[in-house]
Amino acid sequence: MKHITFYLDFISPYACLAFEDLPRALQGLSYSVTYKPLLFASLLKHHGQLGPAEIEAKRDWTYRQVLWLAHHHGIPMQLPASHPFNPLALLRLAMACDAQGLPNRYVCETVFRHVWRGGADAADPNRLQALAAQLAPARDAGADAVKAQLKAHGEEAIALGVFGVPTF
Repeated sequence: MKHITFYLDFISPYACLAFEDLPRALQGLSYSVTYKPLLFASLLKHHGQLGPAEIEAKRDWTYRQVLWLAHHHGIPMQLPASHPFNPLALLRLAMACDAQGLPNRYVCETVFRHVWRGGADAADPNRLQALAAQLAPARDAGADAVKAQLKAHGEEAIALGVFGVPTF
């Protein structure tokens, strides 16, 4: 069995599309997948870049392209009410659902759909509270250990040459 490490940030529509399409792409193959959330902004900062959503023309094109790709692949997608947004609460919540900071597919799917379906504000405190109640994390998402694991995922990714999300 081969293994895939999937670096992701829930802020990325491309990470969402790749996540949603992964089961189809791997159908009939023997693979295991580890999901490693990281802060996309930390990659951008390390490489001295702005994110696509921070440049108006690139943002507009990105939004059109991801909606077209979603439609083309039959993946339901709606842009969140506000984007970009601060994804830290979502990343930490997902990581808090596992003792090692490695959320399972259900957790990642639930968070991605929280962001990319319905067109609501992904960072709305009431929605975040409801999401946390649904996921019932094993650890406190604000714990120093969770924050350290998130930072470690980013540092590991940078050491491996990762410059964006998704990366496999």
